[in-house]
Amino acid sequence: MEAQDRLDLYRTMVLIRTYEEAILREYHADKKPVFDIGAGLVPGEMHLSAGQEPVAAGVCAHLTGDDAVTATHRPHHFAIAHGVDLQRMTAEIFGRTTGLGGGRGGHMHLFDPAVHFSCSGIIAEGYPPALGQALAFQRRGTDRIAVAVTGEGAANQGAFHESLNLAALWKLPVVFVVEDNDWGISVPRSASTCVTSNADRAAGYGIPGVRVEDNSVEAVHEAAGQAVARARAGEGPSLIEVHTLRLWGHFEGDAQGYRSDLDGVPGRDPLPTYENQLRADGELDDAKVAGFRAAASERVEAAIAFAKESPEPDPATALDFVFARA
Repeated sequence: MEAQDRLDLYRTMVLIRTYEEAILREYHADKKPVFDIGAGLVPGEMHLSAGQEPVAAGVCAHLTGDDAVTATHRPHHFAIAHGVDLQRMTAEIFGRTTGLGGGRGGHMHLFDPAVHFSCSGIIAEGYPPALGQALAFQRRGTDRIAVAVTGEGAANQGAFHESLNLAALWKLPVVFVVEDNDWGISVPRSASTCVTSNADRAAGYGIPGVRVEDNSVEAVHEAAGQAVARARAGEGPSLIEVHTLRLWGHFEGDAQGYRSDLDGVPGRDPLPTYENQLRADGELDDAKVAGFRAAASERVEAAIAFAKESPEPDPATALDFVFARA
């Protein structure tokens, strides 16, 4: 890879991590002394993607705003990497009227038509809509593609298999991405899935499948480049599974008592791993690291401030967008 491409991947990963750390801070700021999931400026569940930055950075480096991405209930990393408006996304997370959905969807239901991004709290829900987008792109004769993301647990859902089958049958321009962070909430992959790699399931549908190990952003970038090129050329879908890492809990407030691997998690953090790799190759130094971090912090804190300064929805509008008016 070119040095600038590698630095761009690192920059994206830094922005994602900076954002997740800020949301973590804001989410917990007013939920003390006893954790109350319904309290505070950001009430409700929160699923953060720290540790999974390489997947989003590596895949989205090949996409444009005309391509579509459907993500999971843990969506921030893909939203950021795909160019979703950071201020409006943050306002949505805070439940404000300036949010992507007017503050009504929250962090698991982000929708930005400007870059064709959506996500859902329903397991494997994003796969079928991605097929619809890909079919539209195909029928219009464009080279636009759809990327459908889900977790390894969702690969056991019917929507996963139905989507792979139909996409293969119609040679739709889709790239299926599975983020294998080892845990489906508290259930290890070995206790729920009969194969060691979901990428092997691609063969059952006659499409390419590859598993990327070690949470390597450059390996993801390479695999995604091949899959995206195949889709744009009209050759049909591909499946990529990335063995990634859930650095924090399944949700905020998760004590993670079930995790036997927890002690070793910090040493597998992909951000310092990639930073050290770039330093060793002479492409990154203290000044560049400081610059990337400062730029990311400035963007993120501006988005947080925008969200906090935005108004909350008027309770009188609770039924707006629910019922059609005669």
